[in-house]
Amino acid sequence: MHISIQANGFALTDALRAHVERRMASALGWTGARLRKLAVSLSDINGPRGGRDKRCKVQVRLAGGADVVIEDTETDLYAAIDRAANRVDRAVLRRMERQRAFAPQAQATGVADATDGGADEPAR
Repeated sequence: MHISIQANGFALTDALRAHVERRMASALGWTGARLRKLAVSLSDINGPRGGRDKRCKVQVRLAGGADVVIEDTETDLYAAIDRAANRVDRAVLRRMERQRAFAPQAQATGVADATDGGADEPAR
């Protein structure tokens, strides 16, 4: 799984990079080949002033062009990464379930259309 990680307002340390990679692999490793893009943007909104200003934004692109974007803001950047990873896991699962819910209906309709009114069947 290739993860694009970008840090805005501070230096991206090896420990921080490893934490992001570990959490995203844990949260999204089950997606397999359906995952097309995973980008994580980390930022410090207020700079040195402090406060609840560490943001983790996760963008996931799935097969079929569906995008899932999650943002989380906390006082601790590691906590923001953890919460964003948990939320993106649930959001991707919901998106994939919705895609699956519509796929069988389309396939069933296509099969019914192919058999109904075919030239080989006698008219009733």
